[in-house]
Amino acid sequence: MKKTDVAIVGGSAAGLTAAITARRHYPNKKILLIRKEKLVPIPCGIPYIFGTVGSPEKNLMPDAPLEKHDVEILLDEVEELDRGKRILRTHSGEQVGYDKLVLATGSLPMMPPIPGFDRENVYPVHKDVEHLRTMQGAMSASNKIVVIGGGFIGVEVSDEVNKLENMEVTVCELLPHCLQLAFDQEFCLEAEKLLQERGVRVMANQKVTAIEGNHKASGVRLGDGTVLDADMVIVGIGTVANVELAKHAGLRLGPTGSIWVDRTMRTEDEHIFACGDCAEKFSYFGGKPSKLKLASIACSEARIAGANLFGIQRENVGTIGVFSSALGERSFAVAGLSESFAREQGYDIITGTAEGPNRHPGSMPGMAPQKVKLLFEKRTKVLVGTQMMGDKAVGELINVASACIQHRMTIDDIACFQMGTHPALTASPVVYQFVNAAESTLLAMP
Repeated sequence: MKKTDVAIVGGSAAGLTAAITARRHYPNKKILLIRKEKLVPIPCGIPYIFGTVGSPEKNLMPDAPLEKHDVEILLDEVEELDRGKRILRTHSGEQVGYDKLVLATGSLPMMPPIPGFDRENVYPVHKDVEHLRTMQGAMSASNKIVVIGGGFIGVEVSDEVNKLENMEVTVCELLPHCLQLAFDQEFCLEAEKLLQERGVRVMANQKVTAIEGNHKASGVRLGDGTVLDADMVIVGIGTVANVELAKHAGLRLGPTGSIWVDRTMRTEDEHIFACGDCAEKFSYFGGKPSKLKLASIACSEARIAGANLFGIQRENVGTIGVFSSALGERSFAVAGLSESFAREQGYDIITGTAEGPNRHPGSMPGMAPQKVKLLFEKRTKVLVGTQMMGDKAVGELINVASACIQHRMTIDDIACFQMGTHPALTASPVVYQFVNAAESTLLAMP
């Protein structure tokens, strides 16, 4: 039987990060990472396989960081967790004894109970290289593709597939707008406009009732009776936690069906931690259960779990929710609460918006319009949400906004924010959108 101080099950973003973190904090411990995949795709890069990047092989997480940090890799599938004996049993018959265990088993695509989802040429977006190769092959034989789901996965996949020659792409979304779970309406409308300008047909506020066809999908039926012709259907409506191993071992599950963990990422078993998509999450805003599943959240949780294995050093503050995406040269980003969701949750908020060029003067090369919307809790003036659209720089600026949210910065804190500016790189300090959006909320104050 193989023995190790730390066993990590799962080799995607959470598993890799937990292993590296454990090595940094516990340099003398033996660390073993067990995963069934020989090749591991970068989760957030999967949509770009079909257009920009070109193949699954160009979107892989390297093993070099694990090798550099002296983490042993075992390519096998864990089929049983014996908590009493602290032993993992694998598909090949290997037994692995552990002192501490990290479960980073990830998530699986959500498949709603709609007739026809079992037909040929219907593809959920699995984080599996062979599956992605098969999808790519099916695309080469298709020219009409329907994408079900207008969240980040569906929108990005639609935009990338649309780059292929002679391709007609339609994205179907149940809610009134694509990206509505993350953004307020004005940002959703801009994203939909860009998709349509780039050639993607958007069917929002439409329920998919069936996938038509005999053995192979031939169309998608909508709630109003419309049937969209389709050679291929891609399902991108979200994910569910992969908890089978934990469930069979009798570990407690949380309210969303993920593995229950405390703020240290420890499960009810003192020897077992969980992180990433398989672990239960709670919101930074009020502590309610959260279903958000992002690689960035997974890595944050993994850095907590890996550090706490042999002594508590870090705690989870809760999920803020930071997203970014790009459609062509236009980027969209959000951190924290949207205005609609904040009001639904009972927050009394005020908002401020600022728009302007991202260079100064506006005639500088690379100039693009930038819009920033900030949401503050009215009584405390604390920042609870940010939305942005502009060029690629908003992908990093939103991370600054997330830090401001996490550290409970106020209107005045942000209005007096000391930023660095440069004509070729940023907006003018006079019209700097992040600061001016905060200043503009003063008009809404009593």
